[in-house]
Amino acid sequence: MKKLFGQIVKFGAVGFLCFFIDYFIMVALTELVGIPSFISSACSYTISTVVNYILSITVVFDADKNANKTAQFGIFVVLSLIGLGINQLLMWAGTGWLEGLMDQSSLLAAYSRYAYMVVKIFATAVVMVYNFITRKIFIEKH
Repeated sequence: MKKLFGQIVKFGAVGFLCFFIDYFIMVALTELVGIPSFISSACSYTISTVVNYILSITVVFDADKNANKTAQFGIFVVLSLIGLGINQLLMWAGTGWLEGLMDQSSLLAAYSRYAYMVVKIFATAVVMVYNFITRKIFIEKH
């Protein structure tokens, strides 16, 4: 139980760092470059996933040092693609819903273009739980 708690704390720290990488790149691509948030979110997620993989196998999980690194990364990519799908679904549905809700309020209508920023926080939390569980199962040596 103590090891699991330590892993959760490390995973949280890595996740927090990767969230900032993901969020900063998404906002920069959307606000500075003009890329639609749905696309910039996928780009930023991909970059943060690579960082997350490196930190997950070196810092968080007791990865099998003798494992085939190509196969291990392949599993990580497949799990991450599923996570990306969850992220994108939440971004698409959540942003549309929140923008619509904000547009109905005269006080919030001016801020509805920033709805994607709020939704990204929620999507990240959901995907983080998914990532921990699946990586614990598939990456850590048993």
